[in-house]
Amino acid sequence: MTFVLKSAASALAISCGVAVMSATPAHAYTLMDMLRGDRQRSQSTIFMDQMPPGRVGQRGGIGGSLGGLDPEAPLPKVSGPRYYTYKTETLQFVDTGKFADPVVTGAVADVSGSGDASAEPAVQRRFLAQAKVRANVDVAKALEAYYGDSRNPLVWVDGNQINDRAKSAMLVLADAGFVGLDPADYVVQTPDIDPANPDPAFRDRALTQFELELSAKVLAFVQDTVRGRIDPNKISGYHDFQRKVVNLAPVLKLARMSPDVGAYIASRSPDSPQFLALKAELAKLRAADGGNEERIVVSLDKLLRPGESSPEIANIVRAIGKHGSETLRTDHAATIATYAGSSDYSPDIVSLVEDFQKERGLKADGVIGQATVRAMTGGDTNASKIDKLVVAMEQARWLPEDLGSRYVMINQPAYMVYYHNDGKEQLSMRVVVGGKNNQTYFFDDEIETVEFNPFWGVPQSIIINEMLPKLRSDPNYLDQLGYEVEVNGHAVASSSVDWYGSTDNVSVRQPPSSDNALGELKILFPNSHAIYMHDTPSKSFFKRDMRALSHGCVRLADPRAMAAAVLGTTVDDVAKQIASGQNHAVRVPQKIPVYVSYFTAWPNKDGVVEYFDDVYGRDAYVDKAFDATTKARGAQI
Repeated sequence: MTFVLKSAASALAISCGVAVMSATPAHAYTLMDMLRGDRQRSQSTIFMDQMPPGRVGQRGGIGGSLGGLDPEAPLPKVSGPRYYTYKTETLQFVDTGKFADPVVTGAVADVSGSGDASAEPAVQRRFLAQAKVRANVDVAKALEAYYGDSRNPLVWVDGNQINDRAKSAMLVLADAGFVGLDPADYVVQTPDIDPANPDPAFRDRALTQFELELSAKVLAFVQDTVRGRIDPNKISGYHDFQRKVVNLAPVLKLARMSPDVGAYIASRSPDSPQFLALKAELAKLRAADGGNEERIVVSLDKLLRPGESSPEIANIVRAIGKHGSETLRTDHAATIATYAGSSDYSPDIVSLVEDFQKERGLKADGVIGQATVRAMTGGDTNASKIDKLVVAMEQARWLPEDLGSRYVMINQPAYMVYYHNDGKEQLSMRVVVGGKNNQTYFFDDEIETVEFNPFWGVPQSIIINEMLPKLRSDPNYLDQLGYEVEVNGHAVASSSVDWYGSTDNVSVRQPPSSDNALGELKILFPNSHAIYMHDTPSKSFFKRDMRALSHGCVRLADPRAMAAAVLGTTVDDVAKQIASGQNHAVRVPQKIPVYVSYFTAWPNKDGVVEYFDDVYGRDAYVDKAFDATTKARGAQI
């Protein structure tokens, strides 16, 4: 298999996303040192498609020129996507011009103004044409289709009053918070009509305005609960989803015909096990009155190691006694019960901490750092947990409601990957994800291939940001490291390339080896972000609690086990494939959904919701999008 990078786009198509430039002089440390993250890095602020495109001449090498740029000027840099100021969807006035046609009922409607009760629907429909409601394009089309058909009666109004269907629907909308939505988005005011002195014209105008507004809110609720309130692709360039299309055409007819319209509307919310677990957790925390319960605080300004002492030992024992599992508390009941307030970090308390760390997926070494403190103190207040749950429920709507009986889920804030088969979690392991300057994207795809003994095609971002400073100092740098260089598809020596020229026709790759950046194998789900799962020679990273350390791809702690799972084979067979030493790819028998996700709250295999640090700060952008959406929707007219 031969990889030739002929452009920035093709480079990104086969290699992990974006990298950053080192400030260290040439030859101070190796390329692998850079990729392992052993030094500080800084991020640039321009994009690949903003690079100077010109080729005016050459400086004596094979590569292209910088288009007349001063070679002493700052080096070009490449950076990743950015976060946006959220732009809400456009709301338009519903075209009510065709709503005045009389309703066709069992008897011919009286439009003469005689006062016959049978005339009321026709009169109200004429007022319906005067109603003013704004909605997004999909909701507006559904409203225009339903009320533009004169055969469709009003849904929420009977005669001169709102009906029980309306009251039932409004109760569901008022409870939108229980499914992670904002009730403020669906508020409809009931008509203010004085029954003792009704003005028929005022009454009918108010009722028809209410009719159209409630229909718009019901449709918006159905759309939101299926696909989410916000468009994830408008949050940042790191979000990539095909937004769901919700069929709103039958909703009003089904609402009118349903014997329990409230149950019908509520049924449109997701009912996957994961969503239901989030929903139940949200209800539990809200019932706890927003976080008034006692919170145990553990204050450590440095790592606490076995054999040391600290006045915080008492709080550590209390916190684990509160937040540890029932099994843990039972196994260490004697230690917890007999603790007498000593500040010594004694062996029995070390054992307690180690078992707690193990059940929370932390390194079980008894060393207490901030990650362990967060876990043992509950990590978040109820209020912050509620916020994480609401964001998670929104994001769950971006994914398929049914994740499938067989799939792989990567949860970046948890630094974990999970393999599910037959509806059950069968494998999980630690992962390393992109650093804050090289973030892993949030998207879903399908696993297609496992490649053994891979070449590593170096992306243009790393060539430009990390290699150029060294290559301009020593053009032999890549030759000395054993990397292969091609210009326009022709193999050349690194020393023969004009590294002051454009690199978009230059490709660099690392042959398979024990020190290859991708290790023994990579698991591919082709995507435009060049994200995949792979092995790594940097095994020590998996011992860390904070594992946002890569250039954007997902490094696996046990890549052979994951490869065996997705290929439906054994680890021994995977080992044989690697032992051949040959670069080759094997297709998975059946494509497997993979969710490269970002959830700061998510249920584990037992249905217990766990909370994680917002490593990239993305939840705040979702919250801002919520606020902007609610504000835009509140400006109805």
